Amino acid sequence: MKIEKLTENKIRVIINDEDLEQNHTDLHTIMTKSLENQGLFLNILSKAEKEVGFYTENCKLLIEAFSTPDDMFVFTITKYSENDFKDTLLNPARKLTVKRKSVNISNSDSIYEFSDFEEFCKFCNCINNKKQFDINKLSKHISLYLYNNTYYLIVANININYKNIKIFYNTISEFGKFVSNSSTFKTKLIEHGNIIIKKNAVSIGIKYFSN
Repeated sequence: MKIEKLTENKIRVIINDEDLEQNHTDLHTIMTKSLENQGLFLNILSKAEKEVGFYTENCKLLIEAFSTPDDMFVFTITKYSENDFKDTLLNPARKLTVKRKSVNISNSDSIYEFSDFEEFCKFCNCINNKKQFDINKLSKHISLYLYNNTYYLIVANININYKNIKIFYNTISEFGKFVSNSSTFKTKLIEHGNIIIKKNAVSIGIKYFSN
């Protein structure tokens, strides 16, 4: 389980198969049942308090969750203080609103969002250190765009049968955020974004920007 503090009021939690097994749950259970009563969710909050100082007592929580093609599960948890809900008469403690998204595992195009160019470079450096992984066997059509001060990596024509594809998904989930409406957003990027690297973006990033 990896917990990243995005802001004072928001964290991102990445969970793998081993985490699910240890908490005696699975993706289907998380996606179909209330999170409030699940031990996994309580473990996440406890771990977040200890590791990154994310305290949720007397807060309402907005939880956005989605699964990735490599069977990882990502939570984005945002907390709101009681003062943000002065007009609410209900007990504000850990009141949940859950948004669930699913990813089509057979989708041959994916888009990932990076908060800045440095995060993209960190990803390139990390994937370059995966000796058993060959980015060209995954896709030869990878481009990098800048749109609204955010960097987006378009990975097109993904070879979903590539045996080491999980290495890519596991690695990029540490640095970037999957964009769920890839096909629609891809058009917007092409029409309104600024092209930074037209093709072979990861290979070029490895060549010029990785250590």
